[in-house]
Amino acid sequence: MTATTYSEVWDLDVFFKGGSGSPEFQEHLIQTEDLIQNFETKVNNWTPINSLEDANYLQELLSDLEVSAKKLFQAGAFVGCLLAQNTEDKKAYSLDAKITSLSAGFQTALGSLDNLLTSIDDVVWQQLVATEPLKEFAFVLTESREKAKEKLSKDEEALISALEVDGYHSWGQLYDLIVSKIKVSFNENGEEKQLSVGQASNKFSSSDRDVRSAVFKNWEKAWGEQTDFLAKTLNHLSGFRLNVYKKRGWEDVLKEALSINRMEKETLETMWAVISENKQKLVQYLERKAKLLGLEKMSWFDLDAPYGNTESKVSYQEGAEFIEQNFAHFGDKMAAFAKNAFEDQWIEAEDRPGKAPGGFCTGLPESKQSRIFMTYSGTPSNVSTLAHELGHAFHSFAMRDVPFLNCNYAMNVAETASTFAEMIVADAAVKNAKDEEEKLVLLDDKIQRTVALLMNIHARFLFETRFYEERKQGTVTVEKLNELMLEAQKEAYCGALEEYHPLFWASKLHFFITGVPFYNFPYTFGYLFSLGIYAKALEEGKGYEEKYMALLQDTASMTVENLAEKHLQVDLTQKDFWEKAVHICLDDIDEFLELTKGK
Repeated sequence: MTATTYSEVWDLDVFFKGGSGSPEFQEHLIQTEDLIQNFETKVNNWTPINSLEDANYLQELLSDLEVSAKKLFQAGAFVGCLLAQNTEDKKAYSLDAKITSLSAGFQTALGSLDNLLTSIDDVVWQQLVATEPLKEFAFVLTESREKAKEKLSKDEEALISALEVDGYHSWGQLYDLIVSKIKVSFNENGEEKQLSVGQASNKFSSSDRDVRSAVFKNWEKAWGEQTDFLAKTLNHLSGFRLNVYKKRGWEDVLKEALSINRMEKETLETMWAVISENKQKLVQYLERKAKLLGLEKMSWFDLDAPYGNTESKVSYQEGAEFIEQNFAHFGDKMAAFAKNAFEDQWIEAEDRPGKAPGGFCTGLPESKQSRIFMTYSGTPSNVSTLAHELGHAFHSFAMRDVPFLNCNYAMNVAETASTFAEMIVADAAVKNAKDEEEKLVLLDDKIQRTVALLMNIHARFLFETRFYEERKQGTVTVEKLNELMLEAQKEAYCGALEEYHPLFWASKLHFFITGVPFYNFPYTFGYLFSLGIYAKALEEGKGYEEKYMALLQDTASMTVENLAEKHLQVDLTQKDFWEKAVHICLDDIDEFLELTKGK
């Protein structure tokens, strides 16, 4: 037993004292703005001479880029934490707007730099990126150069970046504001409470179906009252994105998402094909779970229902210690890292009103630290979420000495580290179960995540791809949005549910995130990709930690296909890898079906 009692509230003062009123942070913003302006001036003053002599100036620009980017990311992460811990922090909203503006200026400068790179002759370029120290950045620099070739002129792209502040990102910010005002009514022991959406969503994992059903009814009502605003928000956000794509001549709405994730469309299509071919086992689980819950069919609000009549409560301290112990079975560095994160208050887990819903991990690059946000209420799922977010933080830790320019890993591989960490803890929980009943509870919790990643995420992907095709024709009504979502859910869940959640398009933040388009399939990719890595880790034992960290360090310096080839010796465009990964999760379902036979 550890001697330290871990705090459930994070420490942000170590970065800037005084929260949103911090004078120190104001000074940081001033410095950031100066650095970005200086970087922009240097970019604008550079005219490549198309020879190896360009290497010196380019190296100087990259050094300035790194310093500016670290400052900007530090500021963005800090304000993101302020907004999450208190949705009523009005000063933080103002700071967020300021950072959005700074980011736009920085993106404009980056766009100009990328444009300049395209003016360099191909032969000279190959010689340039073969020289030291540019050689280290050959992949990301060439990637930026190629992407720039597919975009509009420097001035047009600069105009887009400027217009994004109030014409694109502001819609995402409006969504956050609307959500912060939503309250979900809930009657608890005769007392009418107004829950935040984060608190209400935690109720869906209650063992009492009356609670889940009542919360869902009021959940639908609360979101339903805001659909006019939310539909308008989603339509304008997507409309802006589509207009930009059209101007650039990009017909496929997935083009940007696949490019960001450094992934081939063939890989994505192969992954979904294998999942679709193997869904029958997931349907069998949903049917068995319905029977165990005394239902004909499960409904949307039953998907997170725990198995059994008792809710297994795990204190934050117990959850933290369990994670530490089981990370240690994989590797000493991962265990020591988790211990440090708990001791130094990297995690905001307190269950209190006024917090934003959901969970995330954000990196503060200047400090070489991360911060984790969630609302911990003591469920096995909360322990998994905590492990998941620590996995994200460990990814940043593994890359702490990698140059910042080589740290911009995509979301699909970002989800690999988090899911890997989650898998270690979930597997350990099942193996350490004290009896069959507890084993079933934990196995069920684990399978719930498989259903979420192979069915729920699939529904999001189907909805979003179809929604964008509809949006090309004009504004999409609330009724049509509901219809598209319902169709996607029925298809993704193979009709296995009785009642669905047509307003999911409104309640899911991911559809309104402006930083990354199609914030869905990378989760599933990361989950299955991590299973392949996990299988290798089990095979090789504790010594695999170094190889795993080497893989993480490469995540921003190559395509996912090359990453898999180099570190796992597999071809992601072929079905073999995906089939093996899917069958790892189906093994859990086989065990669950066997243990519940006759129950």
